[in-house]
Amino acid sequence: MSAGARLALMLAAAVALSACGDPEAEAQARAQAQAAVAEREASEAEAGFNTAVADENWSLAKAHADVLLARWPTTEAAARVEAQFEEVKDRADAIREADRTARLWTYNVQEVKGGQQRSAQIHSSAPAGIGGVSGQVQLIFRDHPDWGRSSYLVLPGGDFARACYRACRVTVSIDDGEPRRMAANRPDTDEAIAMFIDDNRALWRAIDGAKKVVIEFPVAPEGSRTVEFEVAGLDRARLPWE
Repeated sequence: MSAGARLALMLAAAVALSACGDPEAEAQARAQAQAAVAEREASEAEAGFNTAVADENWSLAKAHADVLLARWPTTEAAARVEAQFEEVKDRADAIREADRTARLWTYNVQEVKGGQQRSAQIHSSAPAGIGGVSGQVQLIFRDHPDWGRSSYLVLPGGDFARACYRACRVTVSIDDGEPRRMAANRPDTDEAIAMFIDDNRALWRAIDGAKKVVIEFPVAPEGSRTVEFEVAGLDRARLPWE
């Protein structure tokens, strides 16, 4: 017998009992009928959940599960879905996080003399105050047909330490790894908002598969700043340095 037929019989029984004037039996019959409605609606939501799981559409599967568990938490369908919920949630969260970190990167292709200049850039997770200017620092990887490959930091304002005219060091930490010192230099100008990280190949390799990179660099007139970049979403195919 279908769920709809069972529901019709239950409702008919409730009406019949009502006519007999048995309030307790009537309440029980109505409760059974309501439970049948809940099971039917939950089963429909479960069907959508199962389809989404089969299609590996984890975000949609989680949405179906959220609705089902909120509206019909005591149904048999809810128990079946709840058994899979944590795995589906983890998969959906991973996809959402991957999409978020991928959107942090910007890629550019520019026609220049000798070919194409390609670059990938990302802003720091939080602003840094430098020289009275507060803003996000950029980390840029660039491939130029004449100048070759380079990686550099760009400040929103202020200046890198003048001691870095020829050479200095920045401290780079990848995820929970030990900090490492990398050679760097800034242009020989009165003010410079850009500073090259000379070990660009090492930095590019180091962030492969990493979630974050933290860079500490010297600024003018003195001291240093530390910024973090969420690099997990880098699409390395967009800037093939390998």
